[in-house]
Amino acid sequence: MSRIGNRKIVIPAGVTVTNEGNLVKVSGPKGNMEMEVKHPISIEINGEEITVKKEEDTKIANMLHGTVNSNLTNLIKGVKDGYAKELEIIGVGYKFNLKGNVLVINAGYSHPVEMKIPEGIKVEAASNTEITIKGCDKVLVGEFAANVRKVRSPEPYKGKGIRYKDEHVRRKEGKKAAK
Repeated sequence: MSRIGNRKIVIPAGVTVTNEGNLVKVSGPKGNMEMEVKHPISIEINGEEITVKKEEDTKIANMLHGTVNSNLTNLIKGVKDGYAKELEIIGVGYKFNLKGNVLVINAGYSHPVEMKIPEGIKVEAASNTEITIKGCDKVLVGEFAANVRKVRSPEPYKGKGIRYKDEHVRRKEGKKAAK
């Protein structure tokens, strides 16, 4: 029995949710999103509450029950408030640069790394060493932030690389500790 699946979702003010067959559409101040709901799961909208129900008691329905509830909650939060990930780059000569719809990263390679910013994501540069990735789709924001971080992951000896703003990088001592 899924506790998350049984949770009732409250629709906040300014957000509209419509259920058309197996397609749930959510619209709010930050944008519009939609999600397809498959057979063993159904959605009921009663005024300002959404209930996710299992149509049958099978293993696949039990697995999808909580997942659909969490995904629907993420859609509603995304169109109301949005999601954001903050990244910083540490190292001599390392920097971010925005050129239109392309993020240019200088991270110690012989060439700058260019990454095209996906549709539905907005990148803001606070300085040339800090960026904020914003959007209403939690998955898209997290995936793009992870791909940017993957360009130069933080290394444990000097701490150089791209990291999340609140990330703690565990540092190692180096050769001097062995003697």
